[in-house]
Amino acid sequence: MKQIIIEGGQTLTGTISISGAKNSAVALVPAAVLCDDLVEIENVPNISDIDALEEMLQYLGATVSRQTSSIHIDTHQIENKEIPENISKKLRASYYFMGALLGKYKKATMYFPGGCPIGARPINLHLKGFESLGAKVIEEGNKYTIVAETLKGAPIYLDTPSVGATINIMFAAVKALGTTVIENAAKEPEIVNVATMLNNMGARIRGAGTSKITIHGVEKLHGAYTEVIPDRIEAGTYIIAGALIGKNLEIHNIIPKHIESLISKLKEMQVDMKVFADRVVISKKDGLKPVHIKTLGYPGFPTDLQQPLTTLLTQCHGISSVEETIYENRFLNTNYLNDMGADITALDTEKITIKGPTKLKGKEVVATDLRAGACLVLAGLCADGITIVKDVEHVLRGYENIIEKLRQVGAKITLEEIK
Repeated sequence: MKQIIIEGGQTLTGTISISGAKNSAVALVPAAVLCDDLVEIENVPNISDIDALEEMLQYLGATVSRQTSSIHIDTHQIENKEIPENISKKLRASYYFMGALLGKYKKATMYFPGGCPIGARPINLHLKGFESLGAKVIEEGNKYTIVAETLKGAPIYLDTPSVGATINIMFAAVKALGTTVIENAAKEPEIVNVATMLNNMGARIRGAGTSKITIHGVEKLHGAYTEVIPDRIEAGTYIIAGALIGKNLEIHNIIPKHIESLISKLKEMQVDMKVFADRVVISKKDGLKPVHIKTLGYPGFPTDLQQPLTTLLTQCHGISSVEETIYENRFLNTNYLNDMGADITALDTEKITIKGPTKLKGKEVVATDLRAGACLVLAGLCADGITIVKDVEHVLRGYENIIEKLRQVGAKITLEEIK
């Protein structure tokens, strides 16, 4: 077990460079399974989720080598085996092996994946998509076997625009007979990144990034090179840190279009911020205005940034509100913020109000999930005194070198092993 110790109140100044997107990388790595060749993925973040995916690939027989920011995957010797629960439970994104193995071998067997406890997050849309392509789903407790004699392209309508379901259906459809059309598809930049890699491998996918994706099945996929896009959630988290305690803090290697919803809200709050083609320069400013946040699928405000932003809302003058429409269990961070001095009221399971500004004081808190942990790290950075964030394995899953990046711009922060 690990914990983060933060001495708050330090000004952040200098430059933070953003890593490759976690939510892209965890799909791009399983996508390699779809070919019998060499795949090279550049700008891969060095996080524990990638370690878990590497373990799964090696379990299936792939040869994996990693350099500083790249991963080389040789799938020539891969075998379709049942993925055991002790591996699949390590991260939510293990479910991408369902679509990849089904697309390649017409059969996948694995246990329901793990991940952060932010809500039910069922995989019914994934399974419905597989069934539409001609697969049969057999459930045995927590174990799923998905099998098909032949996968055939079909029209598929998603009840909600799920990122995971959209990507998993693309995986299953790229080698299916005929044409698949996904309607009400998710539009996140990570989906475009994955579709680009698949097209580099020889797939025929059009419309990624829109609500309608068309996939013409092909017989074979070959090796390819691709690059992970910058992590918009990591970028947003550090931009929020700059608004809290920054002084000309520069966040480099970003795509501003990918975080337009955050930038728009920060401008509404009257944050001191300059936006350039690939970077943002941001400083702390008094007298921030309150705002209303409602999480939505892309290009709406991302659910993964509402928890980090809540820390900044505690410093706004007036009453802000956050409405969570994606996950039903994403306010677990608020009790800890209140312990630190925030004034947050839960109106129901989907909405909170934040009255500010309030002075935050260092406390011992728990990272209940990845983005809740990021929220509490931000709170510790701007709080008076010492904050100890426990269960930070969640945070390390999604933020590459977070301790080093914050320390190099002036934070007093350490990672400690608990015996």
